[in-house]
This record gives sequence, C-alpha cells and structure tokens, in this order.
Amino acid sequence: MRLLHTMLRVGDLQRSIDFYTGLLGMKLLRTVDRPEQKYSLAFVGYGTNPEHAELELTYNYGVSSYEMGTAYGHIALGVEDVAATCERVRAGGGTVTREAGPVKGGSTVIAFVADPDGYKVELIQRESTT
Repeated sequence: MRLLHTMLRVGDLQRSIDFYTGLLGMKLLRTVDRPEQKYSLAFVGYGTNPEHAELELTYNYGVSSYEMGTAYGHIALGVEDVAATCERVRAGGGTVTREAGPVKGGSTVIAFVADPDGYKVELIQRESTT
C-alpha cells in the first residue's frame, strides 16, 4: 500500500494553487473540472503518484470557507531551510503561525505556516539530499 494523496477543501482554488506552488514550491500536476457535479480539483506536489504523495485541492462551487473542526492537525513538509521558507511565505503574503526554532524538548528546527484556508503546514528542516 501507498499513501497517494490528501484532500483539502478550499474556498478559492486559484488562491490555494498559488500558495502551494508559488510559496511552497510545489508543482501543479493536473486539474479536473466537474461542472455537472459542481466541483473542481487541482493536484499539487513535488512529484506524481505513485512515487510521491500529492495534495488534492477541492473547490466545491459556491463554498468559500469551511469549519476546521478539532480532528485535523497539519501536513508536514521537509525543507532545507525553515527560516528562509518562512520568509518566502511571509513575503508572498502568507501567515507564519510559529517562527522557525527547535521543537520543544529537541533540536529539530520546525515552523508552522497557514495556507489561505487556515490549514496548518509544518516545515521541518532536513539536510539537502543533493
């Protein structure tokens, strides 16, 4: 088995595509528009299935916001420089909800940002693999 994608409902599809591609460096992989069913999808990620998991951004026609609820936590991304990524998000109009710094009780550098719909994204500093 493999994790293929995670779906997030979004209030403005293009705004979310811009956030994940422009500020977090993902690629727009494909889109699907289903006017008869009144929804549109955009798949974004750093690569395609099955080698890489993707995010499925779902826009339901006429719905501009959702309640987060208490069960959802966050998605996590490994990045080379957490502080620089936070600055890129902030410079692009995004929100940093926890500044870069060590995780409580440890040394791993993390930060949190929020996407345009309020979903939390944890940034975890990773060594370069190149």
